[in-house]
Amino acid sequence: MKKAALHNLGCKVNAYETEAMQELLVRNGYEIVPFEEKADVYIINTCTVTNMADRKSRQMLHRARKRNKDAVVVACGCYVQAKDGKQDECVDIVIGNNRKKNLIEILADYEIRTKANRTDLIDINHTNEYEELHLERTAEHTRAYVKVQDGCNQFCSYCIIPYVRGRVRSRSRDSVLREIRKLADNGYKEVVLTGIHLSSYGVDTKDGLLNLICAVHEIQGIKRIRLGSLEPGIITEEFVKTIAELPKICPHFHLSLQSGCDATLKRMNRRYTSEEYYEKCVLLRKYFTRPALTTDVITGFPGETEEEFAQSKAFIDKVGFYETHVFKYSKREGTKAAVMENQVPDVVKTARSSELLELGRKKQAAYEEAMIGTVQEILVEEEILIEEERYQTGHTREYVKVLQKTDENRVNEIVNVEIESRLQIIH
Repeated sequence: MKKAALHNLGCKVNAYETEAMQELLVRNGYEIVPFEEKADVYIINTCTVTNMADRKSRQMLHRARKRNKDAVVVACGCYVQAKDGKQDECVDIVIGNNRKKNLIEILADYEIRTKANRTDLIDINHTNEYEELHLERTAEHTRAYVKVQDGCNQFCSYCIIPYVRGRVRSRSRDSVLREIRKLADNGYKEVVLTGIHLSSYGVDTKDGLLNLICAVHEIQGIKRIRLGSLEPGIITEEFVKTIAELPKICPHFHLSLQSGCDATLKRMNRRYTSEEYYEKCVLLRKYFTRPALTTDVITGFPGETEEEFAQSKAFIDKVGFYETHVFKYSKREGTKAAVMENQVPDVVKTARSSELLELGRKKQAAYEEAMIGTVQEILVEEEILIEEERYQTGHTREYVKVLQKTDENRVNEIVNVEIESRLQIIH
């Protein structure tokens, strides 16, 4: 039996695709081994969102080759799509986006052609095909991420993803529902709907994310539904009012921000103002009780002045996110932002990032302290030993990870936990 090892880099969509490729390998007789072990085939699902992601992708490809010089090294995904198939010397097979479903056939063809290097790429920017990959089980045993959409039409000035993932392509509702029913049959109680630009689901099929959510809500066995990263534009009164009436929806919303300064947002081509964004947060808080709002922020974007940074920081403070993921702007070749004037020095980016991280910690602490004395529902995910005592961990509906002492195994059960102190909250 041939051994295969997989390694994933990047986003939740990549993670889903990596697990789907693993299922393909298992169904076709491969034994899956850890990436650190010797294998016959190494598959690296690459990322190209930043220059650092490119470097990590190259490092993992070379690491695979060092582990076994005779192995077949397969480079998949965004990095090789951006490189237009140009092969690194350590790579045997290149598989671009929308071709991962053909992994088994490509491996077989490589063997038949006596190991001649193989590249399988399409012009990703001129396809309407959604790549059908499927999962029955995931690495997590209680929560399953389900990819429902690919591609992006936004073209933010800092982002390479539309060029390597192509235009918006939505998975059929029937396909999504079949997969989630199967996951429910296999014991999963929570699903997370995810995509490259989730808010665009259905724009190409005359469907819509709200319709999909309502359909998923009807599936027996599924107790919780989470949504991946959302764009502000989808947060309308109708959308929020409808999902607030669905008891399985978790009050945890990742609403992408990037900057709280209107001038910076315009240079980023983000298509909303800070005031419009704030209105969306108000809407979510109108219909949900203390929802956990989380976001991404880029600091040191080209042209960001001290005044613009101050405006952005003040806005972040005003919103009061549960979590703020802060990224120092990283120049990405091939994007408009990479050639903009007034690039911000690294030392300034680092200082601004530190300020936002400190603000984020304070807001997170305030949110968690307000939970003390309340009873929270958690989905138990694992048991752990601390100083020879048994504990269980799981996430609340707001996606706060909680620890509770226990004498019984209740993994994959939903239980109520009283929050007595922040020591119960795991970061």
